[in-house]
Amino acid sequence: MSLPFSNPLTKLYRDDWLLAVHKPAGLLVHRSPIDRHETEFALQYARELNGGEHVYPVHRLDRPTSGLLLFARDPHTASLLGQAMMANSVHKTYQALVRGWPPEGGLIDHALREHAVDKRLKDEPQPLREAQTRYTRLATTQLPVGIEGFATSRYSLMALHPLTGRKHQLRRHMQHISHPIIGDTNYGRTRHNHYFAERFGHSRLMLAATELRFTHPITGTPLHLEAPPSEDFQRVVWEIFARAFE
Repeated sequence: MSLPFSNPLTKLYRDDWLLAVHKPAGLLVHRSPIDRHETEFALQYARELNGGEHVYPVHRLDRPTSGLLLFARDPHTASLLGQAMMANSVHKTYQALVRGWPPEGGLIDHALREHAVDKRLKDEPQPLREAQTRYTRLATTQLPVGIEGFATSRYSLMALHPLTGRKHQLRRHMQHISHPIIGDTNYGRTRHNHYFAERFGHSRLMLAATELRFTHPITGTPLHLEAPPSEDFQRVVWEIFARAFE
């Protein structure tokens, strides 16, 4: 049955076993006890793109993160992809706009404490899990805008490669090295977030999933899926890097 509203997902790839889509920022992947009031999910829209048949998410994107989202079209393929994810055989790339100028490249090896699934346990200590993220600095800019007491403000476009899959890993790791992602209301810098919201008229998280590389779980062939950042992401990046001092 078709949904009574337009489908916000863009189909990027489909074969007999896999479906890859672009998810916009602000859309939940599936139902969550934290957002009980929500009625729209990427899972139901992906099912529509799959001819009404069930699909099985094999990884997650946070609600405010846009980009490449992969589904399996049957339980067996989902299981194989899940095993590949656990074995770190699926290589992910994200783009992010961050505060400051990080080093040109490096590895963030910083364990993260798990989030309590049950809110009633949120005040109890949760276990620490190893977490690693590789990063590469793609571009830098300096704006003639004074924020937090400085005469200018520096920003960088980053490629981020999570080697593990902890909750909010990229957001927490960039905060850990003092280069938080713009638009991150949980781990970012409020004044910088406000500046971007006022300048561009929205306050989206500037984090986008752009690439997946893995071996096809059924055919055994290498697969490289790509999703350019959405228009709202690209508009912000283009303006602050191309027009920084106009």
